[in-house]
Amino acid sequence: MTGYRICPLCESTCGLEFKVEGGFAVDVRGHENDLFSRGYLCPKGANLGALDADPDRLKTPLIRRDGELVQATWDEAFAEAARGFAAVREAHGSGALALYRGNPSAHSLAVTPYLRPLIKALGTKQIYSASTADQVPTQVACGLVYGSAAAIPVPDLDRTSHLLILGANPAESNGSLCTAPDFRGRLHAIRERGGTVTVVDPRRTRTARLADRHLPIRPTTDAYFLFALVHVIFEEDLENPGPHGDRLTGLADVRELAAVFAPEAVADVCGIAAADIRATARELAAAQGAAVYGRMGTCATSYGTVTNWLIQVLNLLTGNVDRPGGLLFPVSPTRAAYLREQPFRMGRWHSRVRELPEVFGEFPVATLADEIETPGEGRIRALLTIAGNPVVSAPNGVRIGELLPGLDFMVSIDPYVNETTRHADVILPPPRVLQSGHYDWALSSFFVRAVVRYSPPVVDLAPGQPGEDEILARLSLLLSGQDGDTSALSESLVTTVLGKSVKSAGSPVLGRDPAELRAQLNGSSPLERYFEAMLRLGPFGDGFGADPEGLTLQSLLDHPEGIDRGEMRPRLAEVLPEADGKIDLCPDAVRDEVASLAAGLRGDRTGFVLIGRRTLRSNNSWMHNVPNLVSGPQRCTLLVNETDADRLGVATGDRVRVASGKGAVTVDVETTLDIRPGVVSLPHGWGQRSSNGRLGVAARAEGVNANALTDESIVDVLSGNAVLNGVPVSLEPEVATR
Repeated sequence: MTGYRICPLCESTCGLEFKVEGGFAVDVRGHENDLFSRGYLCPKGANLGALDADPDRLKTPLIRRDGELVQATWDEAFAEAARGFAAVREAHGSGALALYRGNPSAHSLAVTPYLRPLIKALGTKQIYSASTADQVPTQVACGLVYGSAAAIPVPDLDRTSHLLILGANPAESNGSLCTAPDFRGRLHAIRERGGTVTVVDPRRTRTARLADRHLPIRPTTDAYFLFALVHVIFEEDLENPGPHGDRLTGLADVRELAAVFAPEAVADVCGIAAADIRATARELAAAQGAAVYGRMGTCATSYGTVTNWLIQVLNLLTGNVDRPGGLLFPVSPTRAAYLREQPFRMGRWHSRVRELPEVFGEFPVATLADEIETPGEGRIRALLTIAGNPVVSAPNGVRIGELLPGLDFMVSIDPYVNETTRHADVILPPPRVLQSGHYDWALSSFFVRAVVRYSPPVVDLAPGQPGEDEILARLSLLLSGQDGDTSALSESLVTTVLGKSVKSAGSPVLGRDPAELRAQLNGSSPLERYFEAMLRLGPFGDGFGADPEGLTLQSLLDHPEGIDRGEMRPRLAEVLPEADGKIDLCPDAVRDEVASLAAGLRGDRTGFVLIGRRTLRSNNSWMHNVPNLVSGPQRCTLLVNETDADRLGVATGDRVRVASGKGAVTVDVETTLDIRPGVVSLPHGWGQRSSNGRLGVAARAEGVNANALTDESIVDVLSGNAVLNGVPVSLEPEVATR
């Protein structure tokens, strides 16, 4: 039997083809006919079968008995979860419960629709996720500028003539907030059609090697560099906002703020010559279709929101927003076109200990440990984690690991016993990848081309095994004081969507009977029927018969290669939620932070600083238990510039102690000329030797946890995002060869 699958292991969403033997995937390869990825395959996707068949994956729930995690039935596990949460709620109230979601939950078909009822059932504001150690500064910056956090423009990679990349290495990470299979091939294509690629990064990454120009910037100074580009554009009268210029407010304010950031003033700060800064600004302004794109290196830093605001400022000043070849706003196939974007709001409530603002209903993960440790009303005493490992992935996650045993109760929905879940009282394993349907709810909003695909389950669930939707639904019921059949909750998700659709102006089903629409839905599960409802009401859907050529679940099942709905198109007016359609080029919140940024022009920047990195065979903390992905040369090494290594008296293979204000690790050195002097780099997500032997391959792999060095007390002020890059460290050789 041949199976097809959208790869769920990173944001590229590549199409896979494989043979199914004995219920498992073998001979995994790129699906040549996939209309989005065209056969592209990276090492992670090639090992999907091995990941799915990992013998260390949990097949049954675990509950804690006499201090040990032991196998249990599903009914026993759910009963224990109900008992534990109820006891904490009775003693301390709902505010003592907390939820943490990890990165893989963004790739789950079930988590997105069931998250709202689950949070409602928890009844707490203590909600956390990996987002606040990742992309939140981009969302906040776009929310402040465009008025909607959903309005995030994406580079039009397939038509652009000039791409400026900061703090991103998509040739290895496969891209993020810009869903584009074979990102590396698309970079090649830009240059082949006469375009230009410039990479700004402290390290000469695989992406930088593909570029026309690499500018090795000093970590955490991207905002200075970008402000200098803005300065040049104003100074040389290069601004050209294009047809949307009349929407911009605050243009004069940005000009005034940029005055102090001349290239000559920031050159020593960011380590890039003034002449190179000026040349970059002129090329950007002159290009016929250009895009400035930034990712983790611009987000996980102390001025992450300001940096990402400046990215939007540059794209708007050069007239490249909502422009083919520049940046465009993708259309999500499952977001109804008749729904207006909601205005962006944040800071509606604040965290108990550090008074950090909520963003999108979540508190920064950087304060999770504070909320567990600090006594008082609202202290976290019970935690639910979904596909998350904050002990490894959160800033100073070691502290979280030390605090988790002190919780009154903890439940984890996770396939593994890892550094975080080993502290749980109940572990509920979701089905294997091939046993679950797949559609990328969130990532579809960042596709560089509107290709719509769905992957149904390939392998049936075992008798009595619940799907992830049923696990989430039953937990929601238990937390609401109920139990039993979950079908009513699952059905309510569908009926709620249909009920709203028949009352919404512009809806293709306005005035129709929801029961009649419900009768038309297909799908082998409540989750598939919910997906079909969203699809049919979406911009490419059939509108329940209103558009006979529109999409349905069956049309996607008939076309596992996907259905292509074309290139991104200009649609700025659709994504701006404000009635006046204005774009705030200089939000008040950002203006206040710029004064602090300007003061940093005189700061001390001596000593070593640490940055992260990604490898093609790894994705955060959940790829290290697959032999093929950790075999070969050691990848968790400390990259050190050869000049620095000579000064320290170390060589490749020697070990050094890396210390920060929060912790220390000892790691192998790898010397290179591909990293800026004064900068060292450790990959993220390693150091998995504390999972009580339940991750056999990962526990044997060499590596250290880079987040043992990061400081949870330092965050991006505006978004609360963790600062994982530019961490001051010292190096001390353990064994010197010279």
